[in-house]
Amino acid sequence: MSSPSDQRRVLVVDDEVDLIVTYVRLLQRQGYRVVTAGTRGEALAIVERQPLRLVISDLRLPDGDGLDVVRAATVPSRGTPAIVVTGFSSGAARMAAFEAGASAFLAKPFSAPRLMAAVHELSGPACPA
Repeated sequence: MSSPSDQRRVLVVDDEVDLIVTYVRLLQRQGYRVVTAGTRGEALAIVERQPLRLVISDLRLPDGDGLDVVRAATVPSRGTPAIVVTGFSSGAARMAAFEAGASAFLAKPFSAPRLMAAVHELSGPACPA
């Protein structure tokens, strides 16, 4: 059985510390509990161990492809929605993200309201603490 904090947990995967800080600040203001990872390996371990409401993953990570994280999160047994973000946007990258199971694709730079609109669309508002 999951606790209320599990129902608000969002995994953010990015190797840029400044972006992680921004994501955490935005999501926490909305009542989400944020778990972060800077590498594909860290993120995959979190996906395996923790129930998540949403995954936000960079496409390119220092140790591999962020789409591996998306695939792991979106398998039917987990069914966690995922948003892929990238500074290397292309039609092929967008298509690969959706084929991997992503529900949204955002090209960097994007606005905070755009990110939060995607978060709310995919996971609903955070539950009150």
